[in-house]
Amino acid sequence: MWPLLLAWLAGCVGQPPAPVTPDAATSRELIDRSLPRNLVDRSGWEADIDTAFTVQALTPSHENVCAVVAVIEQESSFQVNPIIPGLPAIAWREINRRAADAGIPKALLNRALDLHSTNGRSYRERIDAANTEKDLSDIFEDFTSLVPMGTTLFADRNPIRTRGPMQVNVAFVAQYAATASYPYPIKTTLADEAFTRRGSVYFGVAHLLAYSAPYDGRYEFRFADYNAGQYASRNAAFQSALGGLSGVALSTDGSLLTRNADAGNPGSTELAARAIAARLDMTDAAIHRALAEGRSQDFERTSLYRRVFALADRTRGSPPPRALIPRIKLQGPKITRPLTTAWYAARVDERFKRCLKR
Repeated sequence: MWPLLLAWLAGCVGQPPAPVTPDAATSRELIDRSLPRNLVDRSGWEADIDTAFTVQALTPSHENVCAVVAVIEQESSFQVNPIIPGLPAIAWREINRRAADAGIPKALLNRALDLHSTNGRSYRERIDAANTEKDLSDIFEDFTSLVPMGTTLFADRNPIRTRGPMQVNVAFVAQYAATASYPYPIKTTLADEAFTRRGSVYFGVAHLLAYSAPYDGRYEFRFADYNAGQYASRNAAFQSALGGLSGVALSTDGSLLTRNADAGNPGSTELAARAIAARLDMTDAAIHRALAEGRSQDFERTSLYRRVFALADRTRGSPPPRALIPRIKLQGPKITRPLTTAWYAARVDERFKRCLKR
């Protein structure tokens, strides 16, 4: 029963299942062969990856395992709590930016950061000594709980949003945990579990593989989605097709609605769809409802998605692609040189192909 069930579920993640579903022993052996040589605590990594596949009923095919290995290598080089060079300088730039945005005088900020924290050292000293994102997250939690200015500076929102060896976003952790069980006891908070190897691997595997998308087994689109958000590559292809039909030059970034968008404040993708609403035989309200499904598989079932591609198929000499690497320039406190989602997907894909040869 289990082999048939796992093979069926593999089809639900948008790629063909392995010809034969590995049994538990074969799965562990395959994971072991896919891991880098001379890896510290090899058996621990093997167990956590195997658990992530087993609990989520994902097929541990050679391709799926290597996809996970490639992302871990890219994100952390298999370091559970990766050290970030120059982290204190990055942290100070972000703190000063937030203080300026909040209108906090520098002298007042300095006095607050010179206060002693729970471990006896000042917050300033702890920031200067921080090496990892976990270090900064712990400082944040301490600072916001004890210093009144903390909530003003950070608005009760921990700035460390990606965590652990797979750099899982805490927003995805909360979203996924609302619909799927977490197989380990939670020591402190679910967000803190993402700092652990087991938690980061569990949610990272989910982010990478536990969703269906029209990618025909091409993993580079999943790697792009891991960076830009699930379904971003599908949505970028939709934007490309829509732009061609409407004559509107759209950014194929995979984001179908602007932040805090509503039907009365449409973004460029929504405006492009409205421009051909008559050809689509859809109302503005129906278009907005469809675009709101952009982060789920349900978007592919909407009239908007189906009619745009039906029109594009008839208009072009050949059907337009159903997936494109999103055109996104990466930004953030840790990024110090020009990087894009295309760069990220290509780097992970290189690692993926090397893993397949191991």
